[in-house]
Amino acid sequence: MAPVLRKNANLAKTLTYLVIHLGIRFSVACAFTGSVSIAGAIAIVEPCCNAVAYFFHERVWNKALA
Repeated sequence: MAPVLRKNANLAKTLTYLVIHLGIRFSVACAFTGSVSIAGAIAIVEPCCNAVAYFFHERVWNKALA
């Protein structure tokens, strides 16, 4: 796979993971807090930080395995 396509695939993988994680995090936070607004805040902040970390983690592993 070409380097540009690999980067795009990593980004797409990261974004789809983010969408899944947001849904799960929102559902769990809403169940625990009973508040849609608090659950929304929790659902946005934590996974966004994790998604950025995951993207760079994948890039490091891809370079290590190349």
